[in-house]
Amino acid sequence: MFQPTRDEARLFLFESWRKRRAGQLLSPLEDLTAQLIDKHPEYHALFDDPERNQDKDYAPDGDVVNPFLHLMMHLTIEEQISIGQPHGIREQFARLTQKYKSEHEAQHAMMDCLGEMIWQAQRNKTAPDAAVYMHCLERQ
Repeated sequence: MFQPTRDEARLFLFESWRKRRAGQLLSPLEDLTAQLIDKHPEYHALFDDPERNQDKDYAPDGDVVNPFLHLMMHLTIEEQISIGQPHGIREQFARLTQKYKSEHEAQHAMMDCLGEMIWQAQRNKTAPDAAVYMHCLERQ
């Protein structure tokens, strides 16, 4: 399993955006990443200036959304949907897409549940529990 450091993950995001803006060939994952960044114009200036923003910190309880975490959660959800794991994720995504009339907004709703699962795992010092995630999605 690939587990990039914070700096490696951020560099991947910056580089995917840079290559897209330069019209360079992207890998499928870079292309997906650049598409996700493109859907978030509020982050474009940040990704246009990696030297200034690579090391920027975001407080977990702050009012400002961490754009790096936000995009990595999008990528996580995209991967979950593509492989159908956890079981039932595709159906929940389809239901939420219909509810919100947008795949992108459906993913934003899913992020709340993904974050809840991660928070509970950290709080309880356990592995993430897909049942917690799926139960939360069912309540969305």
